[in-house]
Formats: sequence, structure tokens, C-alpha cells
Amino acid sequence: MQVFWRNFFAQRPRFSWGGLRDYGLITAGAILQALAWRLFMVPQNLANGGIAGLAQIINYYTGWPLGVMVFIGNVPLFILGWRYLGGPRFAMRTAYAVFVISFFTDTLPLLPFFPSAGLTQDLVLNALYGGVITGIGYGLVYRGQGTSGGTDILARILTNWWNIPISQSYLVTDALTIFLAGLSFSWENALYSLLILYISGVAAEGSTEGSNVVRTVLIITNNPKPVTDKILVEMERGVTILEGKGAYTGEGRSILYSVVTRSEVEHIKSLVREADPQAFIVVGQAHEVLGEGFKPLMK
Repeated sequence: MQVFWRNFFAQRPRFSWGGLRDYGLITAGAILQALAWRLFMVPQNLANGGIAGLAQIINYYTGWPLGVMVFIGNVPLFILGWRYLGGPRFAMRTAYAVFVISFFTDTLPLLPFFPSAGLTQDLVLNALYGGVITGIGYGLVYRGQGTSGGTDILARILTNWWNIPISQSYLVTDALTIFLAGLSFSWENALYSLLILYISGVAAEGSTEGSNVVRTVLIITNNPKPVTDKILVEMERGVTILEGKGAYTGEGRSILYSVVTRSEVEHIKSLVREADPQAFIVVGQAHEVLGEGFKPLMK
């Protein structure tokens, strides 16, 4: 343990404006998670996943403070995450996220205007809004290069090691908690809790990747020059020319590769149709593009 803290303070990152932005994202994401938990999940006994869900079950029987239990339960996972998910930078940001979540989880109900009984009794609405808001909170914390602690850490490790999507990682790591919630609350509530986990995972992926979803276009043509000229001049988009060969005919073909926004897909298809009606086009999807003409590579 002495070695852990010595390495932690020796390697901690220096202050930067980018770091300040990251902590702002983490703060916003952590507060959203606490709000979703207190407004939609706890009042209706809809269990959150991981350590938070276990704390909720224990609170149901004992009345112990939720935030305090979440903070204590994260200590061993915090050390594990420091080992496998980025060292000091991860440790500081995750510890901060866990602290903010724990603090607001216990203090929000103390506010005189806060609806401690929740906003609605409808389980469907609570599952839907709780999952979406929690997932957005997760995504903001991820964009701040931290995690929300708990089995969130284990989910990130699964994602990094075996490239498992975030939504599936949550289902794997939180299955035991949902089973215990079914025994404690009801199996109906447990089913809604599973729905929350899935929705929050999808929302986390969306908010992590942002709205920068673009289209990749592959154009196989015998007349690369007119097609390229139209894309470069009329659309002002870059084109990369690749050389390929047809497997059946053995003939050489030019393959043009370009990246456009969703609104430009019809435009580029129209230009290709004018320049080479016999061209073959494949339109794909990319979740993020960094570089000239799109989002800057450097922060």
C-alpha cells in the first residue's frame, strides 16, 4: 500500500486546461447519475448495477447511507482500476467521480425542494428516464477520461481487454446484482432493472461518441479522374485513390475512398452517377473522424 501511494503522488499529472475540462465533464456526469438514482430508481426499488445496486439492497434492509456505502465499496475496485486503466490519471479522476456521486446521492434528499418520493410511480417511465440519464452521465464521465467506479471499472477492463461493447459489459458485470435485487424487491423490478442497464449502456455509448457519426464512401470506377474532380471541387472533400483488381475479371480498378457527413451522402452519390454511371458505391458508417474538415485531432 505504501508503494501504491508513493507511485500515485510521484506520477500524478500536472494541471492543464484540458484536465480542467475533463473534470467539468466528470462533475456533470456524476451529478446526473446521482439525480437519476434518487429521482427514478431508489424511490421505486429499481436497482442500479454493481456496487450502487448492492448498496441500494443493503440500504433497503438497514437504512445505512447509500453514498457512504458506495464510496467504501469502491475502494478495492479503485485500486484494481489504478492497476489496469491508466494509473494515476485514472485514479484521481475516478476517485473524484466516486466522491461526487456519493456526496450528491446522500445530500440531494436533504434539499427542501427535492422530490424524495420520485417524480412518478410508473415503472416504465422510471426505467426509461433513469436509464437514459444514467447512461448520459456515464458517457460524460468517460469523455472526461474517468469512470464512475463500481463494476463500471470491471466493464471498462472487459471493454479494453476483449473489445466487448460497453452495453454488453454492463450486462455481464451486473448480473449478480440484478439477481439479488429480484430476491430483495421483486422479479418485476429486477426485469425493469435489466432494462435500465441496457438503456444506460446504449446511452453511454451514444454520449461517449457524441453526434460525430459520419459516412465513409468506397467508389469502384473505371473513370477515377472525373469522379475525383467532382468530389474535390464541388464538395470540397478529400479523396484517396487506391489500386485494386477484380477477383473475377483480373482487371485493375481504381478505388476511391472519401469521408462525408450524413447530409452529403445523396450529393456524393449524385456526383458519382453523373461522372460514371457504371461505378460501384459502398456507403459505410464511422463513429468518429478526426482531422482536416472534421473534428480536430488535437484537443
